Amino acid sequence: MKPYRFLLSALLLLSSLANAQSKLIAFTPGTIWPDNNGLHINAHGGGMLYKNGTYYWFGEHKIAGDAGNRAMVGVHCYSSKDLYNWKDEGIALAVSPDSTNDIAKGCILERPKVIYNPKTKKYVMWFHLELRGQGYKAARAGVATADKVSGPYTFIKSYRPNAGFMPLYPEGTPDNEKVNCTHPTNESEGFFCRDLPGGQMARDMNVFVDDDGKAYHIFSAEENYTLDIAELNDNYTGHTGKFARVYAGHQTEAPAIFKHKGIYYMIGSGTTGWAPNPARWFTAKSIYGPWTYHGNPCIGKGSEITFGGQSTYVLPVTGKKDAFIFMADKWTPKDAIDGRYLWLPVTFKGDDIEISWMDKWDLSVFKK
Repeated sequence: MKPYRFLLSALLLLSSLANAQSKLIAFTPGTIWPDNNGLHINAHGGGMLYKNGTYYWFGEHKIAGDAGNRAMVGVHCYSSKDLYNWKDEGIALAVSPDSTNDIAKGCILERPKVIYNPKTKKYVMWFHLELRGQGYKAARAGVATADKVSGPYTFIKSYRPNAGFMPLYPEGTPDNEKVNCTHPTNESEGFFCRDLPGGQMARDMNVFVDDDGKAYHIFSAEENYTLDIAELNDNYTGHTGKFARVYAGHQTEAPAIFKHKGIYYMIGSGTTGWAPNPARWFTAKSIYGPWTYHGNPCIGKGSEITFGGQSTYVLPVTGKKDAFIFMADKWTPKDAIDGRYLWLPVTFKGDDIEISWMDKWDLSVFKK
């Protein structure tokens, strides 16, 4: 039996060496990104949570075939220590087999983001939800919670935020720049006033926890003409009614917000369906604004279409100085499961930012 034992040991060693050699040590944007099982990572429109030395990536699970953008499985979760190599943690939030459930199989469940609430010790997931069979009519925010970061998450509710509440305005805003539902002055304000009794539309979205522990929900509202930045309650599971309208009257989606040296940054996109368009970025010294529009942060070849992608999240890299990763999706609506991920470093030029294409890069581009 000894020769067989030797052969088995040799095979195990070769397998171990092969696995070691297959470990990724760099990002290659736009290529197939295998997980620990060798399968392309299935976490589209995703977001990140860093907890106890581990990054958790949550995103839309897509399937092959003609399902398109409908959610047939749920939200997938992956974990990583180094951001290059990802372990499949399974489905964090599963769609429901009950056709009457808000998150019924076949609904549209997009851009899931997870934050941790230290007071309740709950992980809270927010997402954009469209009810099954209704296209993009519902425009709701959905929320679920879990005791464990990778789930399973329990769906709580979906609704349109801030019903009956008027927006906040930066000090000194003239009255003629505030919404007046008696006499709306443009189409965007008309949509706001139309939705005021039942709550504002909530489509493409993100969540952000500030330095003071307050959490905010950022979402496209008013038929995507305006971004809302809305405060969440202490449990992070509902809205307080405090919110601001950002870049009102201009169609913006795919918001990704982060903070650097006391300045709030937000990157988004225009609204051209699944086709890419120029990214846009904004800054503010207060979360509620005023927000300043700065144009396209991307530079170089392909910048006019955000290198073929669309923003989903900006990830602060723990342990690195001034280190943020721009995360974008390269959508493939005819074969959604093949959607690729474009991760690129954010470069600071004073208080300005730039994003350039890189075929291959690693975290050494950032200072420690």
